[in-house]
Amino acid sequence: MSNINFKIIKSISICLVAAGILFCIEGNAQISFKTEYVGNSAYMYAPSDDESSVKVGHSEGSVVVCQGMANIPFYMKKNENGRPTAWGVGLGGAYASLNNKNFTDDMVSEIMNLQFGIFHLRPLNDKWSMMANIGMGVYTPFTEFSKIRYKNVLGSVGVVFIRRLNPNLDLGGGLAINSTFGYPMVFPAFYLDWHYESKFKVNVSLGEGLELSAGCNFNDYFNLSLAFEMNGQMALLEKDGKDVMFSHQYMVTGLRPEIKFGKTGISMPVMVGINASRPAYYSNRTLKGIFATNNDYYFRISPYASVGIRYGF
Repeated sequence: MSNINFKIIKSISICLVAAGILFCIEGNAQISFKTEYVGNSAYMYAPSDDESSVKVGHSEGSVVVCQGMANIPFYMKKNENGRPTAWGVGLGGAYASLNNKNFTDDMVSEIMNLQFGIFHLRPLNDKWSMMANIGMGVYTPFTEFSKIRYKNVLGSVGVVFIRRLNPNLDLGGGLAINSTFGYPMVFPAFYLDWHYESKFKVNVSLGEGLELSAGCNFNDYFNLSLAFEMNGQMALLEKDGKDVMFSHQYMVTGLRPEIKFGKTGISMPVMVGINASRPAYYSNRTLKGIFATNNDYYFRISPYASVGIRYGF
């Protein structure tokens, strides 16, 4: 994988972190849990655009990720056009267990991410809506709550203006302020939700992560899609006397059958496929450090599987 691709991955990751917890524009309550497994593969380094990636010794690894999220409105009122005004809370958490082998340098072996936020959504007119949120998150390379320090915590606040271009497409942009680099800094924030649904279903969304899928609704109880997802976790820590960030991302694609339990609002998606690449690297907690060319480390292609459960009401 070239440095250009890594820069794209890093740019998307920064935008996702900066946006914080984004919420469904319809204001509906959503709860989901998912367990993921990314299989074993070699650890690689991409020196530059014109050089081939090289294996880092005999280093290799796999990962198991367990994560969940809940967006729950505690107030919602719809106007005459069915557009909601809502206040609510968002909760998110992820635990990643990295099974690293044959590393000579220190490597993060587990990551815990916890997020909490309050969101507000309101229509501005027939086409535009505004979504704002304020929250905080904990990002650690350990699970002991007694070890959490100020440097492991990020605060964020953001606002996104969203235009409904048509019944199937919502597109928006705005600004977010967070403390990723140890001090408040302004980042761009984006919102995208495009879907088409009949017997065939297509969805593109950018919120908690990046997701693209296309598939078929066979009936009220089962659908099958081809999906691409990008997700990840991070840990804030001190290494060699410096404040650094450990970033862990994965890009997966595969078949995703989903079982729906009638009109209960509960469904169970299962995905089997491949992890195209899994960047995992340290960087200094500065904007320059994020885009540095000496931290392009990643795990190679490997098998991927996940199972989850979703509930919307």
